[in-house]
Amino acid sequence: MSLNKNTLEKPANQLLASLPANDYERLVPHLKLVPLPLRKVLYEPGEAIAQVYFPNKAVVSIITTMKDGSTVEAGLVSNEGMVGISVILGDNITTTTALVQIPDSAMQMDADILRNEFNRGTALQSVLLRYVQGMYTQIAQGSACNRLHKLERRLARWLLTVSDRLESEEFPLTQEFISQMLGVRRPGVTEAANILSEAGIITYHRGQINILNREALEKTSCECYQIIEDEYDRLLGLLPNKRSK
Repeated sequence: MSLNKNTLEKPANQLLASLPANDYERLVPHLKLVPLPLRKVLYEPGEAIAQVYFPNKAVVSIITTMKDGSTVEAGLVSNEGMVGISVILGDNITTTTALVQIPDSAMQMDADILRNEFNRGTALQSVLLRYVQGMYTQIAQGSACNRLHKLERRLARWLLTVSDRLESEEFPLTQEFISQMLGVRRPGVTEAANILSEAGIITYHRGQINILNREALEKTSCECYQIIEDEYDRLLGLLPNKRSK
């Protein structure tokens, strides 16, 4: 898919948009706009990462899979970040799966080219390292959240995070997919979603989530949501939505 001039001048991906003009312009010849269809697998465990992706409004789950086939989402990437961070950390092999959960598009780049640009030590290196620190916070806090917090609070956190990335209060998500991401059985997600629905916080119909009362959803969410979002804001100042404290 070809890029028009306007796309190049105003990247939707906020990591790319945060780069100084000279650094971004050097990347432009190596960026390719590609579609990210629903459930597309960008990489799998043990697979060499040949391409990295800077999502526009697609949402990609970084998933850990157990031997019995059970899954849990370890991290989430959208227009605030990059898929394939292993390539800047000294290796291009990962133990996780990158799966598109909300389709849109991304800027794709050859992994070797990104690594070379990263090693130049320019602003790109600084931005990506701060993003890695933000991802570390997301993964660490998410691990604690999955162990310690009630499912409806975890679901609220997850819905808020997706809503922020899409800058929308309405988006498509099936209960089956949510259960895989949260690492719980589908009946648990149904019960948690019913609690939020009966409280007038969300509606859920035919795979479509609609947040009716964001303030109430934030109050329902555990503290992990705000901790993770505040850390991204502190490190990168990328997330545009205003959130209640």
